[in-house]
Amino acid sequence: MGTRAAAGSQEAAGPGPGSRDRADPRVVRAVLDQVVRDGEPVLKVATVVAWASLDRDVPLRHTGLLLDVLTDPAVRPRFEQIWFPPDVESAFTRDDVAAWVTGLFGHRPHTALSFVIRLAEAADRTGDTGLHRVALDEAWRLLVPRPSLAPRVLPLAARLLDHPDDCVRLKAVHLLAILAPLSAPYADRLAALIDDPGTDRISWIEGTVGDFARWALVRLDDPRALPGLVEALWAPYREQYARGYATGDPRGPEIHEVLAPLREHADVLLPVLRREVRLQYERDGDHGPLTGVLVRVAEAWGPAALPALPELMPLLKDTRYSLSAVDALVAMGPGAASTAPAVRDAVVLDHAANHRRIAWAAWRIGGGDDDAVLRLLGEAVEQEPGPAYGPVSLLADFGSAAAAHGERVRHIMDTAEGLTAVEAAVALAAITGDPRPGLAVLEQAVTDAAGDDDGYGFLLWTLRAFLRIGATTPGARHVLHQVRARDRRLSAHSDYRAVLDDEEARSLIEAVLALP
Repeated sequence: MGTRAAAGSQEAAGPGPGSRDRADPRVVRAVLDQVVRDGEPVLKVATVVAWASLDRDVPLRHTGLLLDVLTDPAVRPRFEQIWFPPDVESAFTRDDVAAWVTGLFGHRPHTALSFVIRLAEAADRTGDTGLHRVALDEAWRLLVPRPSLAPRVLPLAARLLDHPDDCVRLKAVHLLAILAPLSAPYADRLAALIDDPGTDRISWIEGTVGDFARWALVRLDDPRALPGLVEALWAPYREQYARGYATGDPRGPEIHEVLAPLREHADVLLPVLRREVRLQYERDGDHGPLTGVLVRVAEAWGPAALPALPELMPLLKDTRYSLSAVDALVAMGPGAASTAPAVRDAVVLDHAANHRRIAWAAWRIGGGDDDAVLRLLGEAVEQEPGPAYGPVSLLADFGSAAAAHGERVRHIMDTAEGLTAVEAAVALAAITGDPRPGLAVLEQAVTDAAGDDDGYGFLLWTLRAFLRIGATTPGARHVLHQVRARDRRLSAHSDYRAVLDDEEARSLIEAVLALP
């Protein structure tokens, strides 16, 4: 309808295709202004939408009109009667148009959120459930890229926690999960919703109100989330469950993303996770999705996951899991030393890099012949060409004992790109005891990553490299202060992962800024 309104307005601006007046923007604006003043309500909104393609600030000047029409219950049915966009089979509803109009304020996110809040306030007065759904959806879309909006989104979502509509309630609880720890004052209300079976049968967001309430409590580190947590996370997957979602829409996290931060509660959660893995194997006669979850969680929990050794050890004979299981055993530290012989005999795909990693892991876990392992890794680093250059990152564990390979590592650091250069910088600092050459490389790496909207993964690697070296530089500090001040998520994602990534990145930035 907006496109048609624009076309109709342009046709009204002149008598024919060759008319000079038709191309005169002043005439077009005059016609549009007349429709906004005198047209029927829905056509007024359509005209503002069309006019915004000529002047993006037009919606700002007509906010009151847009709110009046979109929140008027008497006008609502008219949208479906006359709003037919080109190339779309069905009419737009009032809710569709409300979301579209909110997008017109995209260049002014704080203004857009003010518009959304006013939509929600109008919905409160009229009991307009559809408008509540729109307000929560648009608040989510605005919040994902802009952390600064969180304090204003919080009360909007919180007041809808008890809404009678399942969809509204689910969207509100999802927002409070994302908003943690700001949502801590609402922990009791969230705990009361853990058993809420409500689902979203409008936009089909997977999960229940209770699922999102439990996740919110997990993010608040509230122990009321723990009873039944593993079972609730695993329940949808028991019967060949496959996830479906649209990127950018609200959805629940993956199982390992929920459990990985809960190391302090491993004594409660790990027995249940182990039991479910065993039951899965007994039922299917093979390992399945939960096995992969256990491996990832064990690596994240480190020594706290040592009781899971009986479930992890058989995976060393399965090429699907063996390398990941080895990483988990390495993370467990000295407590897993007894597994070194089994690690040494792990079955992996027949590739030199895999065999080298197994030799290194067995040495890390159980000790042994340092010279033999160093010789194996060092020869690969010396001989393999770029861009991989062999297992340069593993040489860092040998420190000065790897001095014979120092010049090769320096060459790799100076010539390689991306992660390989960062790994070489860490290795060189460990080998020589002099962090300065490596820090110069890391400073350039963090500068490059900070200027690349798609480079946030590389930024995380570089931040971890600073922490391994244990020092930073004035130039890197300057860049990181600038990055920290940005009002945008430090992530390339556009869903809940943007928030998780941003939290991790900002935590690492604080840790690096605390270095000498």
